[in-house]
Amino acid sequence: MELRLLNYFLAVAREQSISAAAQSLHISQPALSTQLKLAEQELGKQLLIRGSKGSRKVTLTEEGMILKKRAEEILSLVKKTEDEISRSDETVIGDIYIGAGETDIIRLFARVARSLQKKYPDIHYHISSGNAEYVLEYLDKGLIDFGLLFGSVDTRKYEAIPLPVKDTWGVLMRRDAPLAQKEVICPEDLWDQPLIISHQRGDDHHLGRWLKRDLSKLNVVATYNLVFNASLLVNEGLGYALCFDKLINTRGSDLCFRPCSPRLEAPGFIVWKKYQIFSKPAAVFLKCLKEAYL
Repeated sequence: MELRLLNYFLAVAREQSISAAAQSLHISQPALSTQLKLAEQELGKQLLIRGSKGSRKVTLTEEGMILKKRAEEILSLVKKTEDEISRSDETVIGDIYIGAGETDIIRLFARVARSLQKKYPDIHYHISSGNAEYVLEYLDKGLIDFGLLFGSVDTRKYEAIPLPVKDTWGVLMRRDAPLAQKEVICPEDLWDQPLIISHQRGDDHHLGRWLKRDLSKLNVVATYNLVFNASLLVNEGLGYALCFDKLINTRGSDLCFRPCSPRLEAPGFIVWKKYQIFSKPAAVFLKCLKEAYL
């Protein structure tokens, strides 16, 4: 399938209208409709559900949703490749793509970027937030250059730099919650409490081991991907959230954070694909990362 056709399809998905998409693409509506039908014939699947005569709105089928996701990834990778090739001279200009979860350790990336800023002012950084599955998926597809992961790393597929600091687990709660009177939170304190926990891959193993209980045996009332959302649930009194320290500013709020006891830490790693060919900006950034943290 041609890249031009992927652009056409994404325009229709974005506008939810073939006529509006045709206007944005500066082509005729019949020509665009013909191209879309050819795409459906090529794939052997219906991609769009056309509205009735009185409605110009179109919706995506399940196959159309799949194509939309893949088309966005393909075109993003094409643009990234074009930018790298067009800037492959001696000048270090371009973009660095980083995937990471919510963590205060992102400051380490920022310090390296700041140290390079004066010498290489034309390097631009793009941080995408997501869980471990997101980071690994985007690394494998070449959509990001580096990822920040916690726990173990598959050294058969990835290179890694262990970071000199670790994230600390604890419990986010309302200041008027019974456990807020304690300076630290022990596993048995949570056994009969409503819990809000991360659903990132690997977190359940670490938390279950620390809690000395299988999570399925505890009162898990909610799971989260972004800790800010978890903090809203906590603020409304739904339960206690297990999360990393320093992610929610509790100063002057109704919330407070208490660390785990025994202390529970998560080691962080900067990772990238083995045998990856980096753009000049990414290669410079990696060299600086190694100098700073190896």
